[in-house]
Amino acid sequence: MRRRTPHAIQVELAQKRLLARLAGLDHAAIVRVLGPFLTPERQARFDAVFSSRLGSVTVLMDAPYDPHNGAAVLRSCDAFGVQRLHVVERGGISFLAARQVARGSEQWVHVRTYPTSRAALDVLAASGHELVATHPQGELAPEDLRSIPKVCLVLGNERDGIHEELVAACKRSVRVPMRGFVESLNVSVTGAILLQHATSGRPGDLSEDEQRALQARAMILTIDHAAEILLANGISLGEDALGFEEAAG
Repeated sequence: MRRRTPHAIQVELAQKRLLARLAGLDHAAIVRVLGPFLTPERQARFDAVFSSRLGSVTVLMDAPYDPHNGAAVLRSCDAFGVQRLHVVERGGISFLAARQVARGSEQWVHVRTYPTSRAALDVLAASGHELVATHPQGELAPEDLRSIPKVCLVLGNERDGIHEELVAACKRSVRVPMRGFVESLNVSVTGAILLQHATSGRPGDLSEDEQRALQARAMILTIDHAAEILLANGISLGEDALGFEEAAG
């Protein structure tokens, strides 16, 4: 049974309103209007973070049921510059992230969910990512991940591991070396360790358009009265574009 988690967020639905609205707007215009309201230090921080963001490394979570684990992986993605998190949902259980664990990372990492493994695999095949499964006897060491040009780390369900359809799609598997008696780690800990290795030394690779969209999104989310400022300059975000909905865990 899924852990009851107060203030858990159904992240993808919460993101959709803002992302859908932003998709139809002029990101350069938003940055131009809101830029003067940022301190130089904040602007430098945005520039540093978004210029180092990665599309070449991504994560696929297979039917996570614990909102704490989901949030921890989401937070690790943000910490290591991974821009996209893919999630397969099964059995009608939606992906939730515990707000107190995510600590705002749900605002920065793009989450996409899928009803089936096949749907996720089609998207990742189109993007050219090699799927690498996590396994205690994996043939790859964590540092090997950094040499794969485009890699998708596949993390299994907390109870059942990785679904056989996803296992079949993984060309290789990766292990986290152990020195103790335990054979495996919590899925979120495993994800954090492997993402640190997979992202190490990689330069940011998002396009200028993607970076500009992230800048616009960040300004809207962090500048007080951003919607009103934009509206005064002829740019409307629409109603409720900024809300991040809560969902019961």
